[in-house]
Amino acid sequence: MSHHTVSVELEDKPGALARVSQMFARRGYNIMSLAVGPTERRGVSRLTLRVDCSENSFEQIEKQMHKLVNVLRVVELPPEESVERELALITVAAPADKRAELIALGEVFGARVADIGRDALTFEIVGRPEELDAFEELVRPHGVRELARTGRIGLRRPRPKTARPRTASIS
Repeated sequence: MSHHTVSVELEDKPGALARVSQMFARRGYNIMSLAVGPTERRGVSRLTLRVDCSENSFEQIEKQMHKLVNVLRVVELPPEESVERELALITVAAPADKRAELIALGEVFGARVADIGRDALTFEIVGRPEELDAFEELVRPHGVRELARTGRIGLRRPRPKTARPRTASIS
């Protein structure tokens, strides 16, 4: 079994998301992460999902997704060929004597304080999923009160344009 991140472009129509997610459920695969939102094209949404299955099973799922009504494009996002990000909101217990330490820790990870309570801080952090995992691990001993993560979103890295051969001019 291995993790697969998939980007699915689909028409923004009622039931389109349900058909894709039901296809995974019928086959007994758990979707580990799912995020959906608009794309640069009006009427088209991008669904980014992460699933754990064998390579052979994934190939079958990919073929079946192409056959679904409203699915326009299906692309696997291999880690080395894509940019992936995730957003998390994490509320951490923060007594007055620990706040400076927690804020400094957040700064190291690029997390910003989104809200301050009497005895807690809520951090907003955007980054690669592994970075969010690391930040969560480091603040956990302080007491994570609440945590919400969006799930991965991703795009393929732009491919460099092939250089045109230069023609030499003879003067």
